[in-house]
Amino acid sequence: MITSQRSLSGSSQSPRSPSSQPLYLSVSVTDPAKMGNGVQAYISYKVITKKLWWNKLPPSGCSLAIRGETNFPDYQGPEKIVIRRYSDFVWLRDRLFEKYKGIFIPPLPEKSTVEKFRFSAEFIEMRRQSLDTFVNRIASHHELHQSDDLRIFLQADEQTMDRARFQETGIFKKKPADLMQIFKDVQTRVSDVVLGKEKPVEESNPEYEKLKHYIFELEDHLAEAQKHAYRLVKRHRELGQSLSNFGKAVKLLGACEGDSLGKAFSELGAKSEILSNKLQKEAQHLLMNFEEPLKDYVRAVQSIKGTIAERATAFRQQCELAETVKLKEIDLNKLRLTRSEKTADAEHEYEELKADSEDATRRFETIVRLMDEEMGRFQEQKTIEMGLAFHEFAKGQARLAKGIADAWRSLLPKLEACASSVNM
Repeated sequence: MITSQRSLSGSSQSPRSPSSQPLYLSVSVTDPAKMGNGVQAYISYKVITKKLWWNKLPPSGCSLAIRGETNFPDYQGPEKIVIRRYSDFVWLRDRLFEKYKGIFIPPLPEKSTVEKFRFSAEFIEMRRQSLDTFVNRIASHHELHQSDDLRIFLQADEQTMDRARFQETGIFKKKPADLMQIFKDVQTRVSDVVLGKEKPVEESNPEYEKLKHYIFELEDHLAEAQKHAYRLVKRHRELGQSLSNFGKAVKLLGACEGDSLGKAFSELGAKSEILSNKLQKEAQHLLMNFEEPLKDYVRAVQSIKGTIAERATAFRQQCELAETVKLKEIDLNKLRLTRSEKTADAEHEYEELKADSEDATRRFETIVRLMDEEMGRFQEQKTIEMGLAFHEFAKGQARLAKGIADAWRSLLPKLEACASSVNM
């Protein structure tokens, strides 16, 4: 559970908090349960929300909060339990992405379409952990935790949540004819760019170019690291299975001998099976605490790329409106010179376009400012969480190596004694 209880970093006080003490929402995604049958089956989760505040700072080096009730008017009571499914989490992310331009919305785990995997215990637990991470990152974000959509997600009953999820918003509210026109406009714009009729409007900012290069490079490196982490997990599991099979075979061999050699073989087989269990446990630990965090950060970088795309769109809209205003101003001046009866309508249209252009400029500037703030927060969070993941990896490998060495070392005297007795 990623909450204020884990770390002080990235947290901030809600402006609606009644006191000067920092307020936090602690959210747990628990108790996954299969609902329905066949193609209609899905997994539901309990989402438990608690309101926390710190009535004193924790001791140095300790990140545990002192719990207590607080008066947070948007939330009912100190604790709330609701039932949610994966599509509810998707709804929350889509709503936040639509409303909070410039903020890096936390990523969701992928939706498995393979029947035999999506209801496996391992897949369900990995998804539960990822959903827990997702919602707690939102709840601990100084802007997103004030979202009405988050409050609905954490507080509303299932019927209200269903109505909210099926409510059409944004582009999905448009009629089919409108959507077809949007697609035609996009197709025309792309064709013009490809044929050289129109050059794409792009932001020429060295710092921004450096940021984009960093994000694309980071995605490649994280994806490569995650790929090899997957191979490590697979290797641990395969080695564990091989040791298990070897252990069983050697134990059967020992049963055939029936003397000191047979006893030594039996003990060798038993040790092999013990080590097999250690490898399987370490593989699971590696999966949940190393591979999954790496995969989550690959998704996070992809989410940042979505924000970069939104910034590019906002910049293009700003430039296009500014150019339109200039052309409209030229036309308006011509009408004023000729004292045309259309001047009044043209002035009204010009003022509306000018207001739209100013709004577009403000939107773009807001996105730029928020992205700068978000990059600092992302870097800090990445340093902490990636450091923790690699620490868990190294600690697990050291623990496994020691366990394997101790197990084989304890067996050496017996095998040496057996070999000595044969030589005598």
